[in-house]
Amino acid sequence: MDLDSGPKVMGDDGEFHATDEAVTFDDVPFEAWIALLLFWTLAAVVFTQFITRYAFNDSASWTEEIARYLLIGTVFVGAAIGVAKNNHIQVDLLYRYLPHSAARVLSTFVDVARIAFFAAMVWFTVQMMMKMESYKMTIVDLPMNIVYGVCLFGFVGMMLRSVWVARVHWQRGYSVLERPESTMADR
Repeated sequence: MDLDSGPKVMGDDGEFHATDEAVTFDDVPFEAWIALLLFWTLAAVVFTQFITRYAFNDSASWTEEIARYLLIGTVFVGAAIGVAKNNHIQVDLLYRYLPHSAARVLSTFVDVARIAFFAAMVWFTVQMMMKMESYKMTIVDLPMNIVYGVCLFGFVGMMLRSVWVARVHWQRGYSVLERPESTMADR
């Protein structure tokens, strides 16, 4: 590739004249904002832990526990983003060798199985929350169901996003398993 064939970035005056595309947050999923909030809260708690431990030489015991629970929440809510982008780990080698109709049936089965799995996880999480409603966190006197509630929110998000992904796959007639080069933005 010839470097001079691209757009001119440096002007005759010796200054760079590059323009960036406008930044837009229109395609950011709702779950991403929740995950971002959890992540920055986690960062603040870990920073507090660092300061109290190394600057004041008196570690705040609650920071370890809260940081652990915030990390759990970030992972579960962040997993919903992975489902929305349809970029979880998958094996698509088999789909290259299957006939189109068999690949379509199998990828539809994968979509249905994913929805069923997340629906089961929602149900199991609700059941666990009902059995553990009296449990408290170890150091902080808060109910453990706050943590499980965030996990439930993540599972519900994953289930709803799985339904959305399956609907997109059904409407366009193929999934990312059948066409690995595709994205969820392809319509």
